[in-house]
Amino acid sequence: MSTILITGANRGIGLELTRYYAARGDTVIACCRSPEQADDLRQLKDQTNDCVIIHQLDVTDDNSIAALKASLGSMAIGILINNAGIISPEKQSTREMDFDGFLHTLNVNTVSPLRMLQAFLAQLKASDTPKAITISSYMGSFTSLATDRIAYRTSKAAVNRVMCAAAQDLKSDNIIIALIHPGWVKTDMGGSNADITSPQSAAGIVEVIESLNIDKTGGFFAWDGSELPW
Repeated sequence: MSTILITGANRGIGLELTRYYAARGDTVIACCRSPEQADDLRQLKDQTNDCVIIHQLDVTDDNSIAALKASLGSMAIGILINNAGIISPEKQSTREMDFDGFLHTLNVNTVSPLRMLQAFLAQLKASDTPKAITISSYMGSFTSLATDRIAYRTSKAAVNRVMCAAAQDLKSDNIIIALIHPGWVKTDMGGSNADITSPQSAAGIVEVIESLNIDKTGGFFAWDGSELPW
């Protein structure tokens, strides 16, 4: 059994990943900004014999990350899953951009995964086969020529590059890093017309994570295991 730290664990893919790992008996550090409002997550905790440990976390707040780190102490973390993300702002086109919203999206989607990786390096190193996963998106691939949601697309392209560099820098520490596109998922973010459900996506993501080894570090994969172009 392993310990998995998941950000944005209160809904969507994060909640389903929490459910999946807890069901098989792993310990899940399930993080979200407002645990008191995370009814589904708290219900899951009650159903899983304390496999789920809920922590308050704002991934954009250094003090919040430091508080989580202090509470976990020297606990080894087998898998860090940077899942927390946003698709805002509402106005994000070439002709009309909410620049403050753009910067916030970059902070959440691009900068915060690196914040988390840096903060929990020691706990990852304490694990036998540490893995740091960031939920990215095919919308960040330069092969996608669509022009909608520029801020979101940019944030995902940027986090891909950040984690590519991290994979090389941390290879000597045997920390396996990967970026995973979860598919177009029926969540609050993906909408009801999406292709797959959260449980389908989560099961695929877990399978991809299980298949990773140090030779695959720095890769960009889809939820079905296929390798994606940058």
